[in-house]
Amino acid sequence: MNELLKLMQTRRSIRQYTDQALSKQDIDAILSAGLLSPSGKNVKPWEFIVVQDKDVLNKLAEARTGAANMLKQAACAIVVIADTQKTDVWCEDSSITMAYMHLMAHSLGLGSCWIQMRCREAQNGQSSDDYLRNLLDYPRHYSAEAILSVGVPAQQRDAYDLPDVNGGKVHFDKY
Repeated sequence: MNELLKLMQTRRSIRQYTDQALSKQDIDAILSAGLLSPSGKNVKPWEFIVVQDKDVLNKLAEARTGAANMLKQAACAIVVIADTQKTDVWCEDSSITMAYMHLMAHSLGLGSCWIQMRCREAQNGQSSDDYLRNLLDYPRHYSAEAILSVGVPAQQRDAYDLPDVNGGKVHFDKY
C-alpha cells in the first residue's frame, strides 16, 4: 500500500497524552509541514501560535465549550490564525495547513486532535475567536480557525478500514 495512504488510514484523533515533552525537532517538523501547505494564489494567510506553557494550555482548554479539555494534557498546541484581509478563502487555506500538520504529527508517532474554533463558543460565553484573541493578543483582522493539540499518545486507536469509511460516498460520472 502507498505510504501516504497508509499514514492517512492509520491517523486518528488522539485526545489522551502522556506527560512526556516534545522535542524541538518534532515541533519544527510539524510547523514545517504547515508552512509547506498550499494556499489559494499562494497567499498563505495563516500564522501559527505555538503554546507549550502549561498555564496557557489550561486556559486554551476553555476556548471551546465541551471540546478542548485534551489541551490540559497536551505537550503543545498550535493555534492556527489567518489574516482575513488577505483572502476570502482564509478558512480553506487554514484547514489545509491544519491537515498537513495533523498528518505530520502522526508520521512522527505523535498524537494530535483538531479543535475547531471558527464559529464556536468559549466556556465564558465569548466567541472562541474573541477568547483566543484576548488570551494570545493577535490583531483584530486575524481570525482563529482551529487549534491542533499535540502530544505523545496515551491511547491507541484502530486504523480506519477503507470499505467502512467509503459507505457510498464515492460516485463516478454522476451522482
